[in-house]
Amino acid sequence: MNDTPARPEITAMNFVLAVPDAMATARWWVDVMKFDDLRDLGGWVFVKRGRCMIMLGSCPDAIPPGDLGDHQYFGYIEFDDIDAYYAEIDHDRADILSAPESKEWDMREFGVRTPDGHRVMFGQDLTSHPHVKG
Repeated sequence: MNDTPARPEITAMNFVLAVPDAMATARWWVDVMKFDDLRDLGGWVFVKRGRCMIMLGSCPDAIPPGDLGDHQYFGYIEFDDIDAYYAEIDHDRADILSAPESKEWDMREFGVRTPDGHRVMFGQDLTSHPHVKG
């Protein structure tokens, strides 16, 4: 008999970003990156896809992400099929930093810069999906 209590599991991951205009940034996430569930909460706008929520706060006086150097990365969002997701996004309006590429750390990933200058990586765990080739 095991008396160890069950370990609580993470059920979602959310990101909080300070941006100059939350609604404009949210529209970009919906129109370009194909997120949905746009919710305007007065100064805050939330977008969501699956279990990932991005909470955007209107902070016009915040430090521009471009001034943060490598610290402008805010997250790594995993998909079960990164190539299918990459095909969905609006390539004409996305600032794509790198196309999908399989990495030696067993992830297939690509990077994007948001209109506000934040950088985000999107990836897929290749150990869970060994059929994906680089």
